[in-house]
Amino acid sequence: MLPELSPKVVDLLERVSKFMDENVYPNEEKIAAEIAEGDRWQPSQILEGIKAKAKSEGLWNLFLPESDRGAGLTNYEYGHLCELMGRTQFGPEAFNCSAPDTGNMETLERYASEEVRDEWMAPLLEGKIRSAFAMTEPAVASSDATNIESSIVRDGDEYVINGRKWWTSGANDPRCKVFIFMGKSDPKNPDKHKQQSMIVVPADSKGVKVLRHLPVFGFDDAPHGHGEVLFENVRVPVKNILLGEGRGFEIAQGRLGPGRIHHCMRLIGVAEVALEKMCKRTKERVAFGKPVAEQSVTQERIAESRIMIDQCRLLTLYAAHKMDTHGNKEARKEIAMIKVSAPNMACTIIDWAIQAHGAGGVSNDFGLSKMYAQSRTLRLADGPDEVHRNQIARLELKRHN
Repeated sequence: MLPELSPKVVDLLERVSKFMDENVYPNEEKIAAEIAEGDRWQPSQILEGIKAKAKSEGLWNLFLPESDRGAGLTNYEYGHLCELMGRTQFGPEAFNCSAPDTGNMETLERYASEEVRDEWMAPLLEGKIRSAFAMTEPAVASSDATNIESSIVRDGDEYVINGRKWWTSGANDPRCKVFIFMGKSDPKNPDKHKQQSMIVVPADSKGVKVLRHLPVFGFDDAPHGHGEVLFENVRVPVKNILLGEGRGFEIAQGRLGPGRIHHCMRLIGVAEVALEKMCKRTKERVAFGKPVAEQSVTQERIAESRIMIDQCRLLTLYAAHKMDTHGNKEARKEIAMIKVSAPNMACTIIDWAIQAHGAGGVSNDFGLSKMYAQSRTLRLADGPDEVHRNQIARLELKRHN
């Protein structure tokens, strides 16, 4: 049984929904047009103005659980807000609740030394800077994170960092001022899950070079983007290590659990928008003498979409509630299940919406092609479907020993 939402969360839902209606949705096309003009890698001033308004209304940093720096919501409570924000590309950033900043701030809050936390949390919480998470590497199959080859080597009072990372979301953004970097600090450790560490790397450190941006199905996602980044003999203070050497996997599990909830709830928001577009389009178009909405195949897809969205929402909220009540480890099966189901659900529904729009669906006119590109990416980001399915199967098989 899932708990009822508190009056505090119900109020936040109403306020966020109203803010989206009044400030975000009406400006989506204007923000996109502003980004398309001139230097695409500069932040949108329209969006910056919306962010300032959200901040002034107290709709800011809603994601931080059990913290006096944020709204103090549980994963379950925040999940409902996350779905609303995820209905549009610019929604999460409007409230300073976009990835990878949310995961990075939670990581700093939980695992950084007080000195490092104070240095980076304040500007991130204020929305003055952005951040990136450097984990995936082009040279190895990063679906198995033990393959990571980047190195973190201690040299006196410093760590020396070397490695090439890619799909580092946010690396291209001029506001990106700090990386959280994962590499091997003890490659000969017999426990392959204790070879890795995470460390904080200022973006302006000598030896950090953003090599290129990586488009997704042709979309560059400017000004945020995804980058390939070279770390070459980068030196940072020993204090920048998170939690301690060999704790990288431990941190990753703490970081990625809530992040997967956020991704999945945003995907549910995206799927809701795709379903709305499908319904409106098919009611407006006539084929073979009657509205497309009256064709049996269309009705079947609309019905299946509603079933799939509601199933996925319930499963995701259940996973969030289990994390809140039993911890990330006990909820790992449910987290893996939503990470497979939500992106596949969204991709299917967006694909049906594209089909309902005819040739227009594959253009940029209706936003569906970009929605599909972003949703399809999440079948890989934070672990591919295959890895999560293997984990689900292993946990299920254990029940029958």
